Amino acid sequence: MSSTPPAYSLLAGNQGTYSLVLSGDWVQGQRNPNFAELTNSLDTTELTALAVDGSALGDWDSQLMAFLLRCHDYCLARDITFNSRNLPEGTDKLLAVATAVKPYHAPDKKRRAWLGNLNPTQLLSGISQEIRLSLGFIGDLTIAMAKLITGRSNTRLTDFRNFCYQAGPNAFGIISLTSILVGMILAYLGAVQLQQFGAEIYVANLVVIGMLREMGVLMTAVVMAGRTGAAYAAQLGTMQTNEEIDAIRTMGISPMEFLVVPRMLALIVIMPLLTIYADLLGIIGGGIVAAGMGIAPSQYMIQGETTLTITHVSVGLTKALVFAVLIAMAGCRAGMNSGRSSAAVGQAATNAVVTSIVYLIVADASINILFQQLNI
Repeated sequence: MSSTPPAYSLLAGNQGTYSLVLSGDWVQGQRNPNFAELTNSLDTTELTALAVDGSALGDWDSQLMAFLLRCHDYCLARDITFNSRNLPEGTDKLLAVATAVKPYHAPDKKRRAWLGNLNPTQLLSGISQEIRLSLGFIGDLTIAMAKLITGRSNTRLTDFRNFCYQAGPNAFGIISLTSILVGMILAYLGAVQLQQFGAEIYVANLVVIGMLREMGVLMTAVVMAGRTGAAYAAQLGTMQTNEEIDAIRTMGISPMEFLVVPRMLALIVIMPLLTIYADLLGIIGGGIVAAGMGIAPSQYMIQGETTLTITHVSVGLTKALVFAVLIAMAGCRAGMNSGRSSAAVGQAATNAVVTSIVYLIVADASINILFQQLNI
Protein backbone atom coordinates (compact mmCIF):
# COMPACT_ATOMS: atom_id res chain seq x y z
CA MET A 1 0.00 0.00 0.00
CA SER A 2 1.53 3.28 -1.13
CA SER A 3 1.57 6.27 1.16
CA THR A 4 1.27 9.95 0.37
CA PRO A 5 4.33 12.07 1.24
CA PRO A 6 3.73 14.54 4.08
CA ALA A 7 3.18 18.16 3.11
CA TYR A 8 1.76 21.40 4.41
CA SER A 9 0.25 24.59 3.07
CA LEU A 10 0.25 27.97 4.77
CA LEU A 11 -2.98 29.95 4.39
CA ALA A 12 -3.28 33.57 5.45
CA GLY A 13 -6.25 34.71 7.51
CA ASN A 14 -7.38 37.97 9.07
CA GLN A 15 -5.26 40.21 11.30
CA GLY A 16 -2.09 38.13 11.26
CA THR A 17 -3.81 34.79 11.72
CA TYR A 18 -2.45 31.93 9.61
CA SER A 19 -3.56 28.33 9.14
CA LEU A 20 -1.05 25.53 8.65
CA VAL A 21 -2.88 22.75 6.80
CA LEU A 22 -1.14 19.37 7.08
CA SER A 23 -1.71 16.60 4.53
CA GLY A 24 -0.29 13.19 3.63
CA ASP A 25 1.11 10.41 5.79
CA TRP A 26 3.42 11.62 8.58
CA VAL A 27 5.10 8.31 9.36
CA GLN A 28 8.58 6.85 9.69
CA GLY A 29 10.33 6.39 6.37
CA GLN A 30 8.79 9.48 4.79
CA ARG A 31 10.81 12.60 4.24
CA ASN A 32 9.26 15.38 6.28
CA PRO A 33 8.99 18.93 4.92
CA ASN A 34 11.86 21.24 5.77
CA PHE A 35 10.95 23.03 8.98
CA ALA A 36 13.49 25.79 8.27
CA GLU A 37 11.59 26.72 5.10
CA LEU A 38 8.39 27.02 7.13
CA THR A 39 10.01 29.27 9.71
CA ASN A 40 11.48 31.44 6.96
CA SER A 41 8.02 31.87 5.50
CA LEU A 42 6.52 32.69 8.86
CA ASP A 43 9.26 35.20 9.68
CA THR A 44 8.29 37.27 6.65
CA THR A 45 4.73 37.69 7.93
CA GLU A 46 3.24 39.68 10.77
CA LEU A 47 2.15 36.50 12.51
CA THR A 48 0.04 36.80 15.67
CA ALA A 49 -1.67 33.39 15.75
CA LEU A 50 -0.98 30.04 14.11
CA ALA A 51 -3.61 27.31 13.80
CA VAL A 52 -2.54 23.81 12.74
CA ASP A 53 -5.27 22.03 10.75
CA GLY A 54 -5.11 18.24 10.45
CA SER A 55 -8.28 17.61 8.45
CA ALA A 56 -6.28 16.33 5.43
CA LEU A 57 -3.92 14.09 7.41
CA GLY A 58 -3.50 10.39 6.66
CA ASP A 59 -1.50 7.99 8.79
CA TRP A 60 0.70 9.44 11.51
CA ASP A 61 3.16 8.49 14.22
CA SER A 62 5.87 10.24 16.24
CA GLN A 63 7.00 12.17 13.17
CA LEU A 64 3.82 14.24 13.34
CA MET A 65 4.21 14.84 17.07
CA ALA A 66 7.80 16.02 16.61
CA PHE A 67 6.69 18.49 13.94
CA LEU A 68 3.83 19.80 16.08
CA LEU A 69 6.17 20.24 19.04
CA ARG A 70 8.58 22.29 16.94
CA CYS A 71 5.70 24.46 15.76
CA HIS A 72 4.58 24.95 19.36
CA ASP A 73 8.08 25.89 20.54
CA TYR A 74 8.45 28.32 17.63
CA CYS A 75 5.27 30.12 18.63
CA LEU A 76 6.13 30.06 22.33
CA ALA A 77 9.53 31.67 21.71
CA ARG A 78 7.92 34.52 19.72
CA ASP A 79 4.83 35.02 21.89
CA ILE A 80 2.52 33.78 19.10
CA THR A 81 -0.81 32.14 19.86
CA PHE A 82 -0.75 28.45 18.94
CA ASN A 83 -3.97 26.54 18.21
CA SER A 84 -4.89 23.21 16.66
CA ARG A 85 -8.02 21.84 15.02
CA ASN A 86 -9.16 18.65 13.33
CA LEU A 87 -6.06 16.79 14.52
CA PRO A 88 -6.23 13.00 14.95
CA GLU A 89 -7.56 11.69 18.25
CA GLY A 90 -4.88 11.63 20.95
CA THR A 91 -2.51 14.15 19.41
CA ASP A 92 -3.80 17.03 21.51
CA LYS A 93 -3.27 15.03 24.71
CA LEU A 94 0.24 14.00 23.66
CA LEU A 95 1.09 17.57 22.80
CA ALA A 96 -0.26 18.75 26.14
CA VAL A 97 1.94 16.24 27.97
CA ALA A 98 5.01 17.22 25.92
CA THR A 99 4.50 20.92 26.63
CA ALA A 100 3.37 20.63 30.27
CA VAL A 101 6.84 21.63 31.49
CA LYS A 102 8.58 24.56 29.89
CA PRO A 103 11.95 23.74 28.33
CA TYR A 104 14.94 24.47 30.56
CA HIS A 105 17.21 27.27 29.47
CA ALA A 106 20.49 27.68 31.31
CA PRO A 107 20.80 31.16 32.78
CA ASP A 108 23.22 33.46 31.08
CA LYS A 109 26.34 33.70 33.21
CA LYS A 110 27.50 37.23 32.80
CA ARG A 111 31.17 37.62 33.35
CA ARG A 112 31.77 39.94 36.24
CA ALA A 113 34.90 41.61 37.47
CA TRP A 114 36.75 39.70 40.15
CA LEU A 115 35.88 42.46 42.63
CA GLY A 116 32.24 41.47 42.22
CA ASN A 117 33.00 38.20 43.97
CA LEU A 118 33.96 40.18 47.08
CA ASN A 119 30.37 41.31 47.62
CA PRO A 120 29.83 40.88 51.39
CA THR A 121 26.19 39.90 50.93
CA GLN A 122 27.04 37.12 48.47
CA LEU A 123 29.90 35.92 50.64
CA LEU A 124 27.71 35.76 53.75
CA SER A 125 24.95 34.02 51.81
CA GLY A 126 27.37 31.42 50.47
CA ILE A 127 28.87 30.84 53.91
CA SER A 128 25.47 30.49 55.58
CA GLN A 129 24.31 28.02 52.93
CA GLU A 130 27.50 25.99 53.33
CA ILE A 131 27.06 25.90 57.10
CA ARG A 132 23.41 24.89 56.77
CA LEU A 133 24.22 22.02 54.39
CA SER A 134 27.10 20.87 56.58
CA LEU A 135 24.96 20.88 59.73
CA GLY A 136 22.25 18.92 57.91
CA PHE A 137 24.77 16.33 56.77
CA ILE A 138 26.27 16.07 60.25
CA GLY A 139 22.80 15.59 61.73
CA ASP A 140 21.94 12.77 59.31
CA LEU A 141 25.32 11.16 59.95
CA THR A 142 24.84 11.37 63.72
CA ILE A 143 21.49 9.63 63.44
CA ALA A 144 23.03 6.91 61.26
CA MET A 145 25.88 6.37 63.74
CA ALA A 146 23.39 6.19 66.63
CA LYS A 147 21.45 3.49 64.79
CA LEU A 148 24.70 1.61 64.20
CA ILE A 149 25.52 1.68 67.91
CA THR A 150 22.03 0.47 68.85
CA GLY A 151 22.17 -2.31 66.27
CA ARG A 152 19.37 -0.94 64.04
CA SER A 153 21.54 0.13 61.11
CA ASN A 154 21.63 -1.17 57.53
CA THR A 155 25.43 -0.89 57.43
CA ARG A 156 27.07 -4.05 56.08
CA LEU A 157 30.29 -5.48 57.46
CA THR A 158 31.31 -6.59 53.98
CA ASP A 159 31.32 -3.01 52.72
CA PHE A 160 33.36 -1.93 55.73
CA ARG A 161 36.02 -4.56 55.01
CA ASN A 162 36.20 -3.61 51.34
CA PHE A 163 36.65 0.07 52.11
CA CYS A 164 39.31 -0.74 54.71
CA TYR A 165 41.26 -2.58 52.04
CA GLN A 166 40.85 0.26 49.54
CA ALA A 167 41.96 2.90 52.04
CA GLY A 168 44.72 0.86 53.69
CA PRO A 169 46.86 -1.65 51.78
CA ASN A 170 46.23 0.03 48.45
CA ALA A 171 47.68 3.26 49.86
CA PHE A 172 50.95 1.78 51.17
CA GLY A 173 52.94 2.71 48.08
CA ILE A 174 52.23 6.44 48.00
CA ILE A 175 52.35 6.73 51.81
CA SER A 176 55.76 5.02 51.88
CA LEU A 177 57.23 7.35 49.28
CA THR A 178 55.92 10.57 50.80
CA SER A 179 56.80 9.61 54.37
CA ILE A 180 60.43 8.74 53.64
CA LEU A 181 60.91 11.92 51.63
CA VAL A 182 59.29 14.10 54.30
CA GLY A 183 61.54 12.56 56.96
CA MET A 184 64.59 13.24 54.81
CA ILE A 185 63.47 16.83 54.21
CA LEU A 186 62.97 17.44 57.93
CA ALA A 187 66.40 16.00 58.73
CA TYR A 188 68.11 18.02 56.01
CA LEU A 189 66.52 21.32 57.04
CA GLY A 190 67.38 20.71 60.69
CA ALA A 191 70.91 19.65 59.89
CA VAL A 192 71.64 22.85 57.99
CA GLN A 193 70.88 24.89 61.11
CA LEU A 194 72.24 22.53 63.77
CA GLN A 195 75.60 22.15 62.06
CA GLN A 196 76.29 25.81 62.86
CA PHE A 197 76.29 24.91 66.54
CA GLY A 198 77.88 21.49 66.27
CA ALA A 199 74.65 19.84 67.43
CA GLU A 200 73.97 17.53 64.50
CA ILE A 201 72.95 14.72 66.85
CA TYR A 202 69.74 16.60 67.69
CA VAL A 203 68.53 15.99 64.17
CA ALA A 204 67.05 12.77 65.60
CA ASN A 205 64.98 14.78 68.10
CA LEU A 206 63.73 17.09 65.38
CA VAL A 207 62.70 14.27 63.05
CA VAL A 208 61.00 12.18 65.75
CA ILE A 209 58.97 15.05 67.19
CA GLY A 210 58.16 16.50 63.77
CA MET A 211 56.96 13.19 62.35
CA LEU A 212 55.03 12.01 65.40
CA ARG A 213 53.21 15.25 66.15
CA GLU A 214 52.83 16.95 62.81
CA MET A 215 54.27 15.88 59.48
CA GLY A 216 53.51 12.17 59.60
CA VAL A 217 49.78 12.54 60.22
CA LEU A 218 49.37 15.70 58.12
CA MET A 219 51.03 14.33 55.00
CA THR A 220 49.12 11.07 55.37
CA ALA A 221 45.88 13.02 55.66
CA VAL A 222 46.65 15.12 52.58
CA VAL A 223 47.40 11.99 50.56
CA MET A 224 44.21 10.32 51.76
CA ALA A 225 42.19 13.44 50.96
CA GLY A 226 43.44 13.43 47.37
CA ARG A 227 43.19 9.68 47.02
CA THR A 228 40.35 8.32 49.16
CA GLY A 229 38.27 11.47 49.68
CA ALA A 230 38.10 12.12 45.95
CA ALA A 231 37.30 8.44 45.33
CA TYR A 232 34.38 8.60 47.77
CA ALA A 233 33.03 11.71 46.04
CA ALA A 234 33.38 10.15 42.58
CA GLN A 235 31.76 6.87 43.65
CA LEU A 236 28.76 8.48 45.31
CA GLY A 237 28.48 11.09 42.57
CA THR A 238 28.32 8.38 39.92
CA MET A 239 25.67 6.56 41.93
CA GLN A 240 23.74 9.84 42.10
CA THR A 241 24.01 10.20 38.32
CA ASN A 242 22.79 6.65 37.74
CA GLU A 243 19.93 7.20 40.23
CA GLU A 244 21.20 4.34 42.38
CA ILE A 245 20.89 6.42 45.54
CA ASP A 246 17.26 7.16 44.66
CA ALA A 247 16.70 3.44 44.23
CA ILE A 248 18.19 2.78 47.67
CA ARG A 249 15.83 5.32 49.22
CA THR A 250 12.91 3.75 47.35
CA MET A 251 13.70 0.41 48.99
CA GLY A 252 13.45 2.08 52.40
CA ILE A 253 17.20 2.00 53.10
CA SER A 254 19.01 5.06 54.40
CA PRO A 255 21.90 6.05 52.07
CA MET A 256 23.74 7.43 55.10
CA GLU A 257 23.69 4.04 56.80
CA PHE A 258 24.32 2.00 53.68
CA LEU A 259 26.88 4.18 51.86
CA VAL A 260 28.41 6.82 54.13
CA VAL A 261 28.86 5.06 57.49
CA PRO A 262 31.03 2.15 56.22
CA ARG A 263 33.30 4.57 54.35
CA MET A 264 33.73 6.76 57.42
CA LEU A 265 34.37 3.82 59.74
CA ALA A 266 36.97 2.46 57.33
CA LEU A 267 38.90 5.73 57.36
CA ILE A 268 38.63 6.04 61.15
CA VAL A 269 40.18 2.58 61.54
CA ILE A 270 42.83 2.91 58.82
CA MET A 271 44.09 6.48 59.37
CA PRO A 272 45.79 5.82 62.76
CA LEU A 273 47.46 2.70 61.36
CA LEU A 274 48.71 4.55 58.30
CA THR A 275 49.91 7.37 60.55
CA ILE A 276 52.03 5.00 62.63
CA TYR A 277 53.39 3.47 59.44
CA ALA A 278 54.21 6.93 58.06
CA ASP A 279 55.92 7.96 61.32
CA LEU A 280 58.21 4.93 61.23
CA LEU A 281 59.17 5.48 57.60
CA GLY A 282 59.72 9.18 58.21
CA ILE A 283 62.09 8.43 61.08
CA ILE A 284 63.93 5.99 58.84
CA GLY A 285 64.17 8.66 56.13
CA GLY A 286 65.66 11.07 58.68
CA GLY A 287 68.14 8.40 59.68
CA ILE A 288 69.33 8.13 56.08
CA VAL A 289 70.18 11.84 56.05
CA ALA A 290 71.76 11.60 59.49
CA ALA A 291 73.98 8.76 58.29
CA GLY A 292 75.18 10.99 55.48
CA MET A 293 76.20 13.57 58.12
CA GLY A 294 78.40 11.03 59.91
CA ILE A 295 75.93 10.09 62.66
CA ALA A 296 75.98 6.36 63.37
CA PRO A 297 72.63 4.56 63.21
CA SER A 298 72.99 3.51 66.85
CA GLN A 299 73.52 7.13 67.92
CA TYR A 300 70.51 8.23 65.89
CA MET A 301 68.31 5.55 67.48
CA ILE A 302 69.46 6.24 71.04
CA GLN A 303 68.96 9.98 70.65
CA GLY A 304 65.56 9.43 69.07
CA GLU A 305 64.47 7.20 71.97
CA THR A 306 65.03 10.03 74.42
CA THR A 307 62.39 12.05 72.56
CA LEU A 308 59.94 9.26 71.82
CA THR A 309 57.13 9.58 74.36
CA ILE A 310 53.55 8.42 74.54
CA THR A 311 52.45 12.07 74.53
CA HIS A 312 53.86 12.74 71.06
CA VAL A 313 52.36 9.51 69.74
CA SER A 314 48.96 10.33 71.27
CA VAL A 315 48.93 13.79 69.69
CA GLY A 316 49.52 12.31 66.25
CA LEU A 317 46.88 9.60 66.68
CA THR A 318 44.32 12.10 67.95
CA LYS A 319 44.88 14.21 64.87
CA ALA A 320 44.58 11.09 62.71
CA LEU A 321 41.11 10.32 64.09
CA VAL A 322 39.93 13.89 63.61
CA PHE A 323 41.38 14.08 60.10
CA ALA A 324 39.75 10.77 59.14
CA VAL A 325 36.31 12.07 60.11
CA LEU A 326 36.85 15.32 58.21
CA ILE A 327 38.09 13.62 55.03
CA ALA A 328 35.22 11.14 55.01
CA MET A 329 32.67 13.88 55.65
CA ALA A 330 34.03 16.12 52.88
CA GLY A 331 34.21 13.29 50.32
CA CYS A 332 30.85 11.71 51.09
CA ARG A 333 29.05 15.03 51.36
CA ALA A 334 30.39 16.18 47.99
CA GLY A 335 29.30 12.89 46.40
CA MET A 336 25.83 12.85 47.97
CA ASN A 337 25.18 16.44 46.87
CA SER A 338 26.58 15.91 43.37
CA GLY A 339 24.61 16.78 40.26
CA ARG A 340 23.48 14.20 37.74
CA SER A 341 26.08 14.61 34.99
CA SER A 342 29.67 13.63 34.32
CA ALA A 343 30.78 17.23 34.76
CA ALA A 344 29.05 17.37 38.14
CA VAL A 345 30.85 14.21 39.27
CA GLY A 346 34.20 15.74 38.36
CA GLN A 347 33.27 18.93 40.20
CA ALA A 348 32.26 16.87 43.24
CA ALA A 349 35.66 15.16 43.33
CA THR A 350 37.40 18.53 43.07
CA ASN A 351 35.24 19.99 45.84
CA ALA A 352 35.98 17.00 48.04
CA VAL A 353 39.75 17.45 47.77
CA VAL A 354 39.70 21.23 48.22
CA THR A 355 37.28 21.09 51.14
CA SER A 356 39.23 18.28 52.82
CA ILE A 357 42.52 20.16 52.64
CA VAL A 358 40.92 23.32 54.05
CA TYR A 359 39.37 21.27 56.87
CA LEU A 360 42.74 19.65 57.60
CA ILE A 361 44.64 22.93 57.82
CA VAL A 362 42.03 24.58 60.06
CA ALA A 363 41.73 21.49 62.29
CA ASP A 364 45.50 21.06 62.55
CA ALA A 365 46.00 24.67 63.62
CA SER A 366 43.14 24.47 66.12
CA ILE A 367 44.43 21.24 67.67
CA ASN A 368 47.96 22.63 67.95
CA ILE A 369 46.70 25.76 69.73
CA LEU A 370 44.56 23.62 72.06
CA PHE A 371 47.43 21.30 72.96
CA GLN A 372 49.72 24.25 73.50
CA GLN A 373 47.27 25.77 75.96
CA LEU A 374 46.99 22.40 77.74
CA ASN A 375 50.81 22.00 77.77
CA ILE A 376 50.57 18.71 75.92
